[in-house]
Amino acid sequence: MFPGGKMNKKQLRQMEKQMKKMGMNMNELEGVEQVVITLKDKEIVITNAEVSIMKAMGQETYQIVGDVEERIKGSDDADVTVDIDDDDVELVASQTGVSKDEARKVLEEVGGDLAEAIMKLG
Repeated sequence: MFPGGKMNKKQLRQMEKQMKKMGMNMNELEGVEQVVITLKDKEIVITNAEVSIMKAMGQETYQIVGDVEERIKGSDDADVTVDIDDDDVELVASQTGVSKDEARKVLEEVGGDLAEAIMKLG
């Protein structure tokens, strides 16, 4: 429920008591398989997710812990290849000193992200 370690039962009871006094309530969401956050051009997929819901002052806050990967929006596969622009290949190759083939390969691996490709090769 809380990142950074586990609490002993006494600490947990004390914290729950304090939260209740402040009108806060926290529960685990059971049966979660994955969480998908949809952005404009990609999705963040959190698998093996543990989700906690905290209710306070009329609002719900979700805490998610798990394994994170990104994928192209709308795809079901994190390893989908994207069309790589020749200008992007040229830029990555010139910035990192690798061949165009190697630059294209890395760009495909990182979904066309120029900065990530340069950092990976640099």
